[in-house]
Amino acid sequence: MITSTFVKSKKAYKVSFELAQERVGADRDVRVLGNFNDWSWDQGVKLSSGKNGYTGATELTPGTYQFRYLVDGHHWANDDTVDSYSDSGHGSTNCCFTLDEVKEDKSTDKKPAAKKSAAKKPAAKKATAKKDDAIEAATSAPASKPVVTPKATAKKKPAAKKPAAKKPATKKAAKAKTDDLKKIEGVGPKIAGLLNEAGINSFAELAKASEKQLADVLQKAGARFRLAQHDTWQEQATLAANGKMDELKKLQDTLKGGKK
Repeated sequence: MITSTFVKSKKAYKVSFELAQERVGADRDVRVLGNFNDWSWDQGVKLSSGKNGYTGATELTPGTYQFRYLVDGHHWANDDTVDSYSDSGHGSTNCCFTLDEVKEDKSTDKKPAAKKSAAKKPAAKKATAKKDDAIEAATSAPASKPVVTPKATAKKKPAAKKPAAKKPATKKAAKAKTDDLKKIEGVGPKIAGLLNEAGINSFAELAKASEKQLADVLQKAGARFRLAQHDTWQEQATLAANGKMDELKKLQDTLKGGKK
């Protein structure tokens, strides 16, 4: 697989390559050849053998690149995690990936506006109660009417609350099955995303997809993906959908970038 990290100080990407040892065997001379080193064995990126397989790195500026792994100077191998593949013109396919241009942020930092201090409101003066100078004399006669006591009214009992009606339980919608379509040789992360957008999320759905449907997915994706080979995707997906992973691996060992 390949990973990339943009180094701002160099305005370039550090691109790392990794190839599993089980793909080519142990103690091999593995190099990365591509259009960034004129497909030269001598100038190829030499990969070191370790516990994670063969690894190595190089620096590349933004752009679109093609490459393949060359083992011991005569055996070619492809990477199954790249964006897409293209026809090499020699009966094989090349791995493709793109490093996007990184735009520098030229915006100047603006100083935050000073907060205006809230004006303090003057404390409201408490109104002072004025005492009346004149005192009214109470000269009214005592009441002669008997005091009538009100009758005690019976307390009404609160109405009993009706039990809330239970809502019928709704069945949870079953989740649609999804599979890792990148297990199909020739399908990289970007193409897997395009297939998902087209409603193809499982091996079974990919196996039933028509040639026209797959071609339309790649056509709409742009020039980078139109040359991707999908001749064996349905055959591979059928084996994967039926759980025949050993047979799938045997088939993939005979493929180059998903093509026979």
